[in-house]
Amino acid sequence: MTRTSLSAPAPARLRVAIVDDHQLLLDGLSARLAKSRSGIDVAVMTTSWRGLLASEAFPTDIVVLDLNLEDDIPIGVKIRAISAAGAKTIVISRHADTASIRGAIRAGAIAFVPKSESAAELLEAIRAAAVDRQRHSPVVQRALTDGASDVDPGLGRQEMRALVLYAAGRSIRQVAEDMETTQETVKSYIKRARRKYLAVGIDLGSKLLLRRHAVRQGWITPE
Repeated sequence: MTRTSLSAPAPARLRVAIVDDHQLLLDGLSARLAKSRSGIDVAVMTTSWRGLLASEAFPTDIVVLDLNLEDDIPIGVKIRAISAAGAKTIVISRHADTASIRGAIRAGAIAFVPKSESAAELLEAIRAAAVDRQRHSPVVQRALTDGASDVDPGLGRQEMRALVLYAAGRSIRQVAEDMETTQETVKSYIKRARRKYLAVGIDLGSKLLLRRHAVRQGWITPE
């Protein structure tokens, strides 16, 4: 009688996408995460949000997403799209302020890793995300604790988009063109968004105040 030896199946490797507009960072992270003993396959490596969506390898298990891709698409919209596709999002950013961190987590990111952290910290965040567990570095945990009183103004999707585009320096006419609507509609979106922010104690009544808030939130990058 022939005895057949049954070996245990190899553990499934995590499929990860990395989205960052700096190719050097992409190359470095990909090389670090793809080491054979990490248990990770970098299935997508792209410099743009559209590149991620267009990839045949997406959805992956986890998407490592740069907060500031400068494409005028709010981070919340991206995270919701990734979640709808069945993947988890880890946000990375060179901005580690309280507003940016809490905004990403509130939008649905399972973790936030500042770019000042090591690749080992990102690796641990990925492993934790794979088992539906949040892992926060001391820097992030401190920001979450310090920002516990942050409030959500409850903006609608179109209000949020109009506000972000306007904060980024576009004129009302340009925002209307981008959103394929009228200038009067855009003005209405921005007016309602400002009113909702004012109701929770945040004054965005001037372009300067709006831009400062946009930088703090990570919607746009400082010049």
